[in-house]
Amino acid sequence: MISAQAAFSPSYARARVQFLESAAAAGMVITSHNHPLPGRDGETLAMDVALDGAPDAERLLIVSSACHGAEGYCGSGVQVFAAHDAEWRAHARAAGVAVLYIHALNPHGFSFVRRVTHENVDLNRNFQDFSQPLPQNPAYAELHALLLPSDWPPQPDNQAALAAYVATHGLSRYQAAVSQGQHAFADGLFFGGTAPTWSNLTLRQVLRSQAQKARRLAWIDLHTGLGPSGVGERICACRDDPAALARARRWWDGNGQTPVTSIYDGSSTSARLTGLMWGAAYEECPQAEYTGMALEYGTLPIEAVIDALRADHWLHLHPEAPLALRGAIKQQMLDTFYVDTDVWRAQVVVQARQALFQAVDGLMAA
Repeated sequence: MISAQAAFSPSYARARVQFLESAAAAGMVITSHNHPLPGRDGETLAMDVALDGAPDAERLLIVSSACHGAEGYCGSGVQVFAAHDAEWRAHARAAGVAVLYIHALNPHGFSFVRRVTHENVDLNRNFQDFSQPLPQNPAYAELHALLLPSDWPPQPDNQAALAAYVATHGLSRYQAAVSQGQHAFADGLFFGGTAPTWSNLTLRQVLRSQAQKARRLAWIDLHTGLGPSGVGERICACRDDPAALARARRWWDGNGQTPVTSIYDGSSTSARLTGLMWGAAYEECPQAEYTGMALEYGTLPIEAVIDALRADHWLHLHPEAPLALRGAIKQQMLDTFYVDTDVWRAQVVVQARQALFQAVDGLMAA
C-alpha cells in the first residue's frame, strides 16, 4: 500500500512513470496514445489508459485526470493511490465492475503547467457540434481586453476596471462571463476552439475502443480550483435530466455531508458551462446508462484562480517575458491548482476513495 503523500508527483514526467508502473504492477492492461508534441522537458506525452477488470464488463467506471492540465497533479495522485489500494480493487472486482483509468486527458497542459491544450483550448469547453453555430458569450467579449492587458503584472487602472465590473455585476456574474466558454477569441481564456482538439478526438477513440460493452457507465473526472481548500465538491456531470441528477445524488451524496450539486439548478460553485467533455459519453456510448461526476477540489478563492489563468495566458502571448517573471507565473499556476501540503493531499485521497466505493455500489444498485 502506498501512502497518500507518495502517490503524488512533482512533474508530469514523474507522474506518468508512477502511473504506468503502478498499473503494470497491478496487472492492468495498458494502452498509450502518444501526443504529437514533446513535453516541457522533451519527454514523451501521452494519454495513458489502464483497464482493471474484464474488457467486456457490463458495468464500467471511468476515472480520469488532467482534463485541465495543471489539475493533473491532483488527479494523477488519486489514480496512483487507487492502483495500490488492494481493498478498493477487491471491492470493484467482487462487484464485477471494471475500472478504466485515463491518465492525463490533456498531457500537454499537465507537462507545461497550463490549463489548456497545445491548441490553447479549454478541453472542457471543446465538445461541441462544430457543424452548427457555436455558442456566443458577449459578456466575455466585454472583458477580453481587460483580462489580457499589454503589461503584467497589470497596471492599477486595469485592476480598478475589473474591480468596478465585479462591484457592478457581482462576483458570480464575473465568474460566469469569464469561465462559461467562448469561441471568438483564440488567444483568450476558456476558449472552446473551432474544431475538436487532439485530446477530444483521442478520448472519443478510447471510449469507442474500451466502453462499448458497458450497459451501465459511471465516470469520475478529477478537477481542482473551485471552492474551499481541500473540499471536494461533487458536481453532477450529466445532461440537464432530473433522473440522472437523482441517480447521481443517490450514489454520491455522502450521507448528506457532501451533497451532489448541479450547474443547472445553481447549486454548484461552477457557472453554467458549454461544450462539456462528458457529452462524449452520450455520443460515443449510447448503449449505456450514464452517470457522471466532476470531483472538484478547492484550492484558492475564485478571483485568485482567474488571475493565475490570466497570468498564464499573458505569458503564452509574451514568450519574451523575463525568466524571473516566467518562473513566478508558472509557480503561481502550480500553487493555484495543487496545494502542496500533506493535509490537502490526505483530504483529496480520503474523499476520492469514498466516491470510488460509492460509484461501484451505485453501478450495482437496481
